[in-house]
Amino acid sequence: MQSIDAFLRQPLQIGPVTARNRVFLAPLSGISDLPFRQLAWRHGAGLVFTEMVASRELVVDHPESHARLRGDGIDPHVVQLAGREARWMGEAAKIAEDAGAAMIDINMGCPAKKVTGGYSGSALMRDPDHALSLIEATVKAVSVPVTLKMRLGWDHDSLNAPLIAARAEAAGVRMITIHGRTRMQFYKGSADWDAIARVREAVAVPLIANGDVTSRADIAVCLRRSGADAVMVGRGAQGQPWICGELAGSADIPADRKARNAVALEHYRAMIAHYGDDVGVRHARKHIGWYLETLAPRTPADRKVMMMTSHNAEEVVETFAEVLETAAGLSSEMESAA
Repeated sequence: MQSIDAFLRQPLQIGPVTARNRVFLAPLSGISDLPFRQLAWRHGAGLVFTEMVASRELVVDHPESHARLRGDGIDPHVVQLAGREARWMGEAAKIAEDAGAAMIDINMGCPAKKVTGGYSGSALMRDPDHALSLIEATVKAVSVPVTLKMRLGWDHDSLNAPLIAARAEAAGVRMITIHGRTRMQFYKGSADWDAIARVREAVAVPLIANGDVTSRADIAVCLRRSGADAVMVGRGAQGQPWICGELAGSADIPADRKARNAVALEHYRAMIAHYGDDVGVRHARKHIGWYLETLAPRTPADRKVMMMTSHNAEEVVETFAEVLETAAGLSSEMESAA
């Protein structure tokens, strides 16, 4: 029997696009921006997806939407689009393809109220006919593969992912990702990998399982129970953009604390360069918090407060570097004492 390590290292074919391994980084709104995706890609993720790009805003040239569209240095570049109208999805898909997207992913899984309140994201699962009109418009608009990410259903009374998946495959979708929760669960409880297996029975295209996958042990159980062809890591990547590569057995991950500290600092500087000081400092705060949880959990409260409130990028990065170095030193001392 093939080992889980060997399986995850295998490429996965999605139409003409080849994913280099079977551990993907999820599209994470407000998180998987260009600096984060570049790090995850460099450290071995099989595929990385942009945070969702609002289709109408992209068509009307909203600057933030075009910034989210970028994929510098990432090949294949996968863009996720969100919307509620077929016209905007089709036009936005063309723009994304012209900008270098090798695949277009449709967001039908986001549970956020500001998204579902506009009848986008997982709200589309409440009206499969309308959802299919968006899928058909997107597939028709581009020559690159179109993929779909969704949840099990809106709630446990409407677990319609298998039905929608089958119709999406018939409409030309080349890969389907299922987050093993309903919209009404948000991120509570546990992902239901067994329920994903109902989608496996409904489609032949590659199936990706998402939700609560943070270790090789998780992956082995998830793949066995879901029948999926690959997994997608979401919140588990927070504070460790190398995790997809690590789970896939990539040789490109930062191997020790010193190297991981360097990645964290590089990420901070890249965010400042990408957004500029004012915006970058604010966007980077959540990432600093996650890195501290991963690499420096004993950081003094006053140091945390300073990094989370200061508007001075240089001051923050100096403190961040100092905290990470101190934590690495303490870790080494504890290991030596043991």
